[in-house]
Amino acid sequence: MPKRTFWFVTGTAAGLGSSLWVQRRVRTTVERYVPEKVQERAADAARRVGPAVRDAVTEGRDAMRAREAEMRADVATRVSRPAATDRRAG
Repeated sequence: MPKRTFWFVTGTAAGLGSSLWVQRRVRTTVERYVPEKVQERAADAARRVGPAVRDAVTEGRDAMRAREAEMRADVATRVSRPAATDRRAG
């Protein structure tokens, strides 16, 4: 009889402990996916990513402006050259 009591109490304690652990785990998971929490996490992620995106856009604009200036200089050089004489006209 004492063995049965021991194992009954041990099983009850294990079941109760597991039940409490699962309840806590479910509660924290549910709280994590409440709309307010999801919104907070999304806002935090946007705040972290924002500066990197801004830097990338700035770098892209600078590269674009540099390339445009290079192309404009190339066009200006071509336009300012004296026109080659037409060999057919003679």
